[in-house]
Amino acid sequence: MNRLPSSASALACSAHALNIIEKTTLDHEEMKALNREVREYFKEHVNPGFLEYRKSVTAGGDYGAVEWQAGSLNTLVDTQGQEFIDCLGGFGIFNVGHRNPVVVSAVEQQLAKQPLHSQELLDPLRALLAKTLAALTPGKLKYSFFSNSGTESVEAALKLAKAYQGKRGKYTFVATSGAFHGKSLGALSATAKSTFRKPFMPLVPGFRHVPFGDIDAMRTLLSECQKTGDDVAAVILEPVQGEGGVILPPEGYLSAVRKLCDEFGALMILDEVQTGMGRTGKMFACEHENVQPDILCLAKALGGGVMPIGATVATEEVFSVLFENPFLHTTTFGGNPLACAAALATINVLLEENLPRQSAEKGALLLEGFQALAADYPELITEVRGKGMLMAIEFTHNDIGYNFASEMFRQHILVAGTLNNAKTIRIEPPLTLELSQCEQVLKAAKVALEHLSELQEPEDDAA
Repeated sequence: MNRLPSSASALACSAHALNIIEKTTLDHEEMKALNREVREYFKEHVNPGFLEYRKSVTAGGDYGAVEWQAGSLNTLVDTQGQEFIDCLGGFGIFNVGHRNPVVVSAVEQQLAKQPLHSQELLDPLRALLAKTLAALTPGKLKYSFFSNSGTESVEAALKLAKAYQGKRGKYTFVATSGAFHGKSLGALSATAKSTFRKPFMPLVPGFRHVPFGDIDAMRTLLSECQKTGDDVAAVILEPVQGEGGVILPPEGYLSAVRKLCDEFGALMILDEVQTGMGRTGKMFACEHENVQPDILCLAKALGGGVMPIGATVATEEVFSVLFENPFLHTTTFGGNPLACAAALATINVLLEENLPRQSAEKGALLLEGFQALAADYPELITEVRGKGMLMAIEFTHNDIGYNFASEMFRQHILVAGTLNNAKTIRIEPPLTLELSQCEQVLKAAKVALEHLSELQEPEDDAA
């Protein structure tokens, strides 16, 4: 028998939620009740799988850590008042920190005027953000399409490339093994992990994959596609593979791919959703090799950790396929005033405080510290790698990586694995992380590794 909808029940639920939203603090009983409700509703109405996945729930097995508020630029506080140093950064969202006052102020000021655009009058902040990105991004990138996420920014890039290259008889897309570009059907066709792809086959046709960092494999595929008439429309890749495990290509790889694209008349799409906005020590990771893409995908940190926003920035030549009919690809909420206000403030903070440079310096300090720990615990860690404030610790086994993250959680440091690579733990804190907090993170990592090493010893002796 189908359950009939109840407006009275929904009204009560929404009123209860608004009451919680209005509270700045919770007493002990309110905290216990909210934690219990959140666990129950995740199980019954969100997805019970998350309760098994989250370390914050399974650690100790007796409670779930429920997020309450930002503690500072670099910390989060749960409903029990516990403060955590954030070394996960929302998978790369919080480059300028949590609730950065400049970003929050810009959004609040715009909220007081007009939160969403009318769809008819010209919205000023979209124009100002597009102009700012044209000034900020490398090369001849000039026009921006705004969306709400990284996946959407990739979808727009693929459609732009199709519209531009279809007239030239080019339909094939080349992505790389280990790539992650999102999970909508087009973006998923470029994403490489079979677990994400198989349930949704067949995907968008025309996508091929080659090993990441292997320029000879890339040349061979482009050449073979040309011979068979399956000419390549575009190559899409991440300058550093984030979800793939923070995989850095060989030096010179990006510039070599750029030359191949020019040689074969293919567009170069760079997915900097995770590597952009100062994360790797430059504003955009492609700037490390002075590479200029034809299309650049941005999101995550572009909204300053306050609003979701994605951007697809392209050259005038490529973007012009939308000039005649700008409604070929649109989105209701993309480029809304609140999101644009957040993005403009974020760019301002990144530049005013020179956070890309800070990312390079503090990232080098953390990387050196983690590499020293790896040398001390070779039985646990196979490699430490990274660029700027995007780092990874690769463990010898999946379970060790998960247990390391759990140990760090117990020391109030948030880290997590990557979607494509379970035994790799990423370190991706806000670029505003203080030097004293960097030292605190390294000390916690040493304690965690010492504990894991002790747990390993009896098993080794028994073997």
